[in-house]
Amino acid sequence: MASEHNSARPGDGDGDGERDPDVRRDPPPGGRIAPGERGATAIADRVVAKIAGQAAREAIGTLPRGGRAPQAAVTVRHDAARVRVSLELGYPSDIGGQCGAVRRRVVERVETLVGMTVPEVSVLVERLHSAHSPGTAEGRTA
Repeated sequence: MASEHNSARPGDGDGDGERDPDVRRDPPPGGRIAPGERGATAIADRVVAKIAGQAAREAIGTLPRGGRAPQAAVTVRHDAARVRVSLELGYPSDIGGQCGAVRRRVVERVETLVGMTVPEVSVLVERLHSAHSPGTAEGRTA
């Protein structure tokens, strides 16, 4: 004679074979699979670099006349992104303050949008553009 299985399991009531209606079971309602069980997600370095470049652009605000948008390069290892940003600023400006704002914004956006830690953001100021210099439009910089 076959015996019924009445041992208590997580999600069961008192072992009488009835399920506790308040405990969630697999598969969850709607047939969705938990994120940790779906597989891997890979994000290309160039995608992280694009996000970092846009974050730097947001941090500096208005580009100086004749200036290029910030460019970023990243190296990703084990869910950590090391970021290098090159940018051009207006002259005169608080270079240290703007670089600090760029670092903070890049860290915030990459961590929020990508979920990677950002242990380092190196900022290279390549040029200063003077709004008063007549040669700025011709490619010369202060």
